[in-house]
Amino acid sequence: MEAAVDDASQTASRLDAALLGGRRDLALDDLAKDAALDPAQVEDYWRWLGLPVTDPAEPHFAESDVRALREISELFRTEGLDEQIQTTLVRSTGHTTERLALWQVEALVEHMARRFRLDDTSARLLVLDRLPDLAPVLEHQLLHAWRRQLAAVAGRFAAEFSGARGSASDDASQLPLPRAVGFADIVSFTRRTAGLGPAELAEFVQAFEAGARDEITRAGGRVVKTIGDAVLFVADDVVTGANVALALADAAGENSTARDVPPVRVSLVWGRVLSRFGDVFGTSVNLAARLTEIAEPSTVLVDPATAARLRTEPRFVVTDVAPRELQGLGVVAPSRLSRGSSA
Repeated sequence: MEAAVDDASQTASRLDAALLGGRRDLALDDLAKDAALDPAQVEDYWRWLGLPVTDPAEPHFAESDVRALREISELFRTEGLDEQIQTTLVRSTGHTTERLALWQVEALVEHMARRFRLDDTSARLLVLDRLPDLAPVLEHQLLHAWRRQLAAVAGRFAAEFSGARGSASDDASQLPLPRAVGFADIVSFTRRTAGLGPAELAEFVQAFEAGARDEITRAGGRVVKTIGDAVLFVADDVVTGANVALALADAAGENSTARDVPPVRVSLVWGRVLSRFGDVFGTSVNLAARLTEIAEPSTVLVDPATAARLRTEPRFVVTDVAPRELQGLGVVAPSRLSRGSSA
């Protein structure tokens, strides 16, 4: 037993040196003192990051934590950020990186198990051995991807809002962003996945998510999030949104017998949304979700307002269908969207 504890301690120390840049030799009060902060502020930061301090007296922190706290607290001061925005910024980092780290490690475990024909436990131990070598590359990729994504957001903001400098402010009663919003939902997900083992289920969901993301980005849209058997996407104009929705329906329809590209029901709604927490909110999002529920496999449904915008586009055909009662939204007269002869 002692040998196992010693081995675990040595492994943890080796990983700390590689991943944190040094030993965890600072307790909470030490960290707060070195960062020139109140211990309560430090605890808040770690809780927002998703790593709450369970024992303040335990030497859990390293010098890299001191530097990070100094930098973020200076940003809070110089920008005059209130606690709500402080919380949002730190939580966004913690939530995203927690999921990212777990996603990447589990992918590596799967790789090691397949490549070396290992059981799950042995594969995880091998990943621990390899992490010090792999982490720098993954870190650089993360920074590169984040900068590219930030540049993409900045570019979209510049294109959409630069012409509005000095103009009258938006109507405060409106949600700020006009967007095409849509869902793609796997048909008969429960039936299709019944009886699948963990590896097969993971492969099925991963294939759907990867395929949907490829179709959405190729058509000019952006994935907001995946929700098990569904994906939520947005586009900056209604025509692009229509192309995204039809691309998703067409891809599934062409491969409807393939388990890795299942048929989907798709919806599209043009409206105004609120963008927060990496998600979008608003009546149009709720309407899109409800339309997806009543769509036929490999088809796209749109609401009346979106249909009116697309009827003038010769590349699309809009066909009215029978009005339906949508939960929480009342009776809606949807239309089916398809490609026109000039598409």
